[in-house]
Amino acid sequence: MPRSLALACALLLSCVGTAGAQSVALTGVAGGKALVVIDGSAPRFLSPGQAHQGVKLLAVQGQTATVEVGGRRQELRVGQAPVSVGGRAADGTGGQRIVLTADGQGHFTPMGQINGRTVRFMVDTGATLVILSEADARRISLRYEEGQRVPVATANGQVLGHQIRLGSVRVGDVQVFDVPGIVLPQAMPYVLLGNSFLTRFEMQRANDRMTLERRF
Repeated sequence: MPRSLALACALLLSCVGTAGAQSVALTGVAGGKALVVIDGSAPRFLSPGQAHQGVKLLAVQGQTATVEVGGRRQELRVGQAPVSVGGRAADGTGGQRIVLTADGQGHFTPMGQINGRTVRFMVDTGATLVILSEADARRISLRYEEGQRVPVATANGQVLGHQIRLGSVRVGDVQVFDVPGIVLPQAMPYVLLGNSFLTRFEMQRANDRMTLERRF
């Protein structure tokens, strides 16, 4: 396992699909402001009437917020999976390209979804599979206990994990189905986005940008 698992989650990134739609999620409400994540970017507070990256906040009420994108209104709820606004519906396979921007330490950590539930990924080309902690697996209601128990070598020694199949993995507008993964007992700040997902793409790296072009 990479030593980067010990890092704190404080990152800047962007995930852009080829579709015109934008992915918007409401992660919190405070003081009449909405904390939104747009296309997997870093969370940002918006006040009613304020706009960012083409997303305008119209109103905040309780645990919901109303936004407008390209003249189309959408109601968001705290904790809800990201919603695709201004283009095709979010339940398709989506686009073909993912573009990520690294943080100051060179890590790529997009927001995404597993089986429609929101998670924070970290791209890890050294990981064979998508790797989750048991805590994350429980949070997103994965029945990982039914998976085959397998030994896994980590930086802290060998542990027993549960090998599973993930119904869908989404980053931005790009969704991949039937992705092999493994659930480990130790705490992890991220879900590691390993090669069982990454090998579906052609990867290019230029300075602080990574582009993943879908192959199949």
